[in-house]
This record gives sequence, C-alpha cells and structure tokens, in this order.
Amino acid sequence: MTTDPSQPPRTVDEFRAAVAAIESQPGYRRPGAFAIGIASHAIGDWDHPGRSVPGAKVLDTWYPVPNRDENHGSAAVLAHVTGHAGGSGTHALTLEQVERALAWFAPFAGDGKRHANVESLQMARDILAAPPSTDPVAVPRTVVACFIGSLDDAPADAHDVYLRLHLLSARKVAPHGQNLAGIFGLLNNVAWTDAGPFDPETLDRVAMRARAAGRVVRVSGVDKFPRMTDYVVPSGVRIADADRVRLGAYLSPGTTVMHEGFCNFNAGTLGTSMVEGRISAGVVVGDGSDVGGGASIMGTLSGGGREVVRVGEKCLLGANSGLGISLGDGCTVEAGLYVTAGAKVRLPDGRVVKAIDLSGQDDLLFRRNSQDGAVEVVAKRNQVVLNEVLHAN
Repeated sequence: MTTDPSQPPRTVDEFRAAVAAIESQPGYRRPGAFAIGIASHAIGDWDHPGRSVPGAKVLDTWYPVPNRDENHGSAAVLAHVTGHAGGSGTHALTLEQVERALAWFAPFAGDGKRHANVESLQMARDILAAPPSTDPVAVPRTVVACFIGSLDDAPADAHDVYLRLHLLSARKVAPHGQNLAGIFGLLNNVAWTDAGPFDPETLDRVAMRARAAGRVVRVSGVDKFPRMTDYVVPSGVRIADADRVRLGAYLSPGTTVMHEGFCNFNAGTLGTSMVEGRISAGVVVGDGSDVGGGASIMGTLSGGGREVVRVGEKCLLGANSGLGISLGDGCTVEAGLYVTAGAKVRLPDGRVVKAIDLSGQDDLLFRRNSQDGAVEVVAKRNQVVLNEVLHAN
C-alpha cells in the first residue's frame, strides 16, 4: 500500500493512508472551513472579454459546496495540490492542479455515492478547459480554493468573506458564530446585473458593448452584498421577494419572508417564523416568533453599535413596531410602538425606567397607554423584574 502523497492513490485504503500522510506533515492543520469556488473579476482586458488580468478586482465568489469542519480528506487533497501550508489563504487553481486533484478521487468513482466536492472539481475542470469566451460582455472568471484556518480569525480577503457568507446562508454557521471583522473593507461595490456582476466604474463600457451586440444589461442593484438566492437556496423556506434577503442571511426551515420582509447578513431566524418586517444585521429571531408588517429590529450596524438584539421564542412584533432591546420568550410589542433602549417605560407599580433595564425578560407586553400616551409594560405572567445593574446607572 502506497502512502506517498506525490502519487494518486489507487484504492480507498490508499487514499486514506495518503491523506493521513499529508495531515501528519509538519505545520499542517485541518482548516475550519474550505471550498472550491468560481470567482468573478472586473474586466481588465478590453480586447479579450472574459479574461481576467492579475490584480483585477474580485467582484464575487460562488461556492457550490461550502465545507465547515468536514470532508477533511478533500481539504488535504486541495492543500496538497495547491501547496497550501496551513492557516487562511486563497489559491487560484490551474487546470493541471484540478486534474491532479480529480485523479486522487478516482478510487471513489462508481461507488454509488454523491461526492459534492468532486462535482465541484469537475465543474472547475470544465470551466478551465473551455475555450475563451466570444461573448463581448463575458465576466472574467477564475477557479479558486479557499481555506479558512479558523473561523475565529478575521477574514483574509474577499474570497474568504464570500465563503463565510455562504456558510451562514447554508446554515453551516449560526449568526455571530464566526469573525466578520473588516468585511466591508474587503468587499468591492458591484453592479449586479442579469449578465453577471460588473465593476460600476466600467459598467458604461459593458453597456456599450452589450448595446452594440443588440442586448441590454439590466442592473438590479449596486452594493457590496448580493441577494442570497443567487448563491444559496436553503431548504424549507419561502422567500416572496429574493431581492430582500442578502447573502449571509441565516433562515431556518419553516421561515417565510413575505414581500415586504427583509433579512440582512449575519442575522436571521432560529426556527419557524413569519417575517413581514426588517431583520437588521446581527439580529437573531427565535423559534415561533413573528415580525409584523413594517416592523423593524435595530441591528448592530445602526449607529455603529455593537449591542446584539435578540428576539426570544414565541414573540410578536406588531405591525409598524420597532425594537432596540432584546426580548425574552413570549413577549409582544404593540403595533406602532418603537421600543428603543432609552425609551422611558412605566412599570405596573408606577415607577419609570429605561427599556434597556427590561432587556431579555420573558412574557412582557410593551404598549402605549391609550389614555395618557405613556409607554408601559405589563407582565403576562409573574412580574416585571428589573436589571438592577443597569438600573443602578
């Protein structure tokens, strides 16, 4: 049995032995996440559309199979053929490297099982082996292997960011389950069109080429984040308007996002929910909770804040309400009422406190008194308990 990692294995046992040899090499560590992706770049050579040039802007990267703490043999093979030594990093793959990697998986051919990472490599081979595009507005593409050493580490580049966003939407990582520091600085603004992503600075030239060929490039948005469903379609969810869910949203099975609902990245639902309002970046909504039409939940990006707003289970945000504090389980915010952290709330005993003092408590009803207009809180069960630490300040 050969364990020489320089030679493709001939049997499954040889594959396992060769992977073990790679993983035993000094400095090698299993990555926290990895994937094979197709990256789009800004057009850098106007005489040869469809080709990228070194250093061209990364516009997006699509990962059909994001891996998190799994498929370690595939990770080892990719690390071996790319020379990846460990930690985080992205490698542009050549056709020769892809062919070498596929040769490693030959022992699994015909075993009746699906090997999703092998399918990704086969797709990569087809892309790299294809003749240059003659489409005058073809988006330049490269094939990459992206490794994330640890999800606790800050993202290394735009490819890394896209992999982390895929992990969220594929439900491989929950909101706040990884480091997303600095992602805005790593992503470029992109013109998202029906012909692919383009650099907004040169979109006029793309449009002229398209018109000359009898086509019209339709722009659906200009932003750093694309819509989720162009990259990941999670199972068991309904999304009425795909433009209103960003890549990096985490939607659990049973969630419905209606036409006016919205969900940002690193945010989402942890169970069955009806979303007709806004789930801002960083917000997590618990199982069985509904966000009413026009309701808005303040996110971690609002005003540069870092406070994570969480909504517990079986809560209801009434239509056109708003929330700037966390809710425990079984809470209700009356329609039209915006409860900010500093809002003065009257307790059943007549005392007045800031809403933040009640953050995270269960079974509370926030409402506006119809007689005097004061915001008040009523305990559905037991009593209202103050956060004495916050209240003391």
